[in-house]
Amino acid sequence: MTSAVKGEPVKKTAGSSSDGIKEGKSEAKNAPKDGHNHKEGDDHDEEEGHEHGGIFGKNTEMIFAAICGAALGAGWGLTFVPGLPSWVSLSLYIIAYFFGGFFTAREAVQTILKGGFEIDFLMLVAAIGAAILGSWAEGALLLFLFSLGHSLEHYAMAKARKSIAALTSLAPPTALVSRNGKQEEIRIEELVLGDIIIIKPNSKIPADGVVVKGESSVNQAPITGESVPVDKSPVPDAAKDYSKEASIKPQYRVFAGTINGAAALEVKVIKEAKDSTISRLVKMVNEAEKQKSPTQLFTDKFEKFFVPAVLILVTALCFAYLVIDEPFSKSFYRAMSVLVAASPCALAISTPSAVLAGVARAARGGVLIKGGRPLEDLGSLNAIALDKTGTLTEGKPQLTNAIPFDKITEEELLTLAVAVEKLSDHPLAEAIVKGAMEKLKNAKIPEAHNVKGITGRGVQAEVGGKKVLIGNKALFEKSIPDGLLKQVEDLEKQGNTTMLVKRDKDFIGLLALMDVPRKEAKHVLAELSGLGIKKMIMLTGDNQQVADSVAKQIGITEAWGDLMPEDKVKAVQKLDRSEKMVAMVGDGVNDAPAMAKSTVGIAMGAAGSDVALETADIALMGDKLESLPFAIGLSRKAKGIIKQNLWISLGVVAALIPLTILGIASIGPAVVAHEGSTLLVVFNALRLLAYNNDQKNTAKAKSRKDA
Repeated sequence: MTSAVKGEPVKKTAGSSSDGIKEGKSEAKNAPKDGHNHKEGDDHDEEEGHEHGGIFGKNTEMIFAAICGAALGAGWGLTFVPGLPSWVSLSLYIIAYFFGGFFTAREAVQTILKGGFEIDFLMLVAAIGAAILGSWAEGALLLFLFSLGHSLEHYAMAKARKSIAALTSLAPPTALVSRNGKQEEIRIEELVLGDIIIIKPNSKIPADGVVVKGESSVNQAPITGESVPVDKSPVPDAAKDYSKEASIKPQYRVFAGTINGAAALEVKVIKEAKDSTISRLVKMVNEAEKQKSPTQLFTDKFEKFFVPAVLILVTALCFAYLVIDEPFSKSFYRAMSVLVAASPCALAISTPSAVLAGVARAARGGVLIKGGRPLEDLGSLNAIALDKTGTLTEGKPQLTNAIPFDKITEEELLTLAVAVEKLSDHPLAEAIVKGAMEKLKNAKIPEAHNVKGITGRGVQAEVGGKKVLIGNKALFEKSIPDGLLKQVEDLEKQGNTTMLVKRDKDFIGLLALMDVPRKEAKHVLAELSGLGIKKMIMLTGDNQQVADSVAKQIGITEAWGDLMPEDKVKAVQKLDRSEKMVAMVGDGVNDAPAMAKSTVGIAMGAAGSDVALETADIALMGDKLESLPFAIGLSRKAKGIIKQNLWISLGVVAALIPLTILGIASIGPAVVAHEGSTLLVVFNALRLLAYNNDQKNTAKAKSRKDA
């Protein structure tokens, strides 16, 4: 390979691999984007939540919280120095108020100007109230703990977002392109459809495309989650425009962000940078973060009633001195303590943090989950409908049996079949040739002449001066002997497609082909059963005999055959009525109508299908069935963590309110418990990032079982 001829210096631009990422759906506008944006209706435009910048950059809020804490500690310590004027400590408390309340006040003012209301305002009111009562130390403590809690919360949430942001850096910022006989390095945004890019060994692939020269293995794990590199070879027609092709065979197609193996490749660009699979994946994951789950919608509704109720309670407590014998200052202090205790920060962040971590972990494992609703719904399923062809089976016929008759040998039967079928482009012919050549190795294949296809029935030709017919039962009509017919029917009952071979007037053999079950199908279904999926149904357009045969091989509970596409829709609706929640697993294209009627639509092999990426609720980027138990297991874990977070957040509020009303807990302990519970639910959610029930574990379980 010649060295690159470089032009002008290439300027690196941030986020180059994710250009064109737009805002999420309008319905997601109000979703919290980060830790303490808990109010209804606020709409921050920052791309990654409202990260607080400032004179110290991204760490400004953390440093301000530290300064607040230092001033608070110094002020409190100086109160023990004899003879020191009180204004010295007061000055330090005021400094603590400024640095601890800066971001809190800014958020409150911005929200009020937008006609909204958020928890930052409640905290600010409580701190000001403490100052009015002369309890400067407690007010400063409140602001210190609140600002420290938020800065840690932002740090924790940013950790989850980094898992998503890391996807944008998978594709390199530049590409080595060959134009007009010269090579030059350009930004990936400058690539156009049809460009030929040169991929050096062991380097990242910068754009989606098809291989036009060279052979290599490509690590597709960053996109599809596949643990084994995929062999790539050149397309048959390098001049063809593949950018409009709905489906391209895996051995020809490469994705931006994947890693080339030990040999150089030349790749024809079929997607611009903004439309690449990785860019669309990042866009959809970012949109998914904003989609509210059922639990989050519930907590939003709960807050609408809860927050006004708290304000009414706090207002009433301010005037408790009129009813009980105590000074106004004590009633006001108690009210401020309740205000802090009842602020539902932990409740507001409990579900979004788990959804963010779950979606991020799924994306790292080659699974796109489009938001909180499918994440929670997938974790609640007890029934799954799976399409047969391409989902539970390989999706292409394979030669499973070659039965010679009389004195004909298997080699003679197969060489004759190859001679005729190699001139046909029918899928069954390709399967016969491929399967036969694996057995024949280097056997000599005779020449066939006068080859003619017989639509829907088979093919005829002349080989060695004799007429040869290869086809299904319909081709031979009533000339098939009864014994042979029974043999054919028995094979078909087992799920095979049969092809009879006739030379002149004699039947010389029988070929059987089948869309064989995936090797992993049986143990994946067993794993799904272990995850609590009680009902698994296979849907297929094949006849019921074929459906039953495949179902028996893979151990699925039910098989429904003879289904047209509209029948699959009705089948899913029937399951939905009986099981309440059902997922439909398919290719996302032919099964799109059935997916639309299911609780959760799951598409396999979505990395190679634009339609599947758009239509499915959950997209398994690789064409691997093992991703399904990973996605369901992760969703079940996420649902469990969401429940834990709700119990923690509501439990702390339920305990603190009576304690503060009775005067047992003051502002200090209330804010410690308040911020502590908020951090606890966030870090509890981050456990999802370490979820490890992935394809590797599945493979290990399979190998142990096979052993």
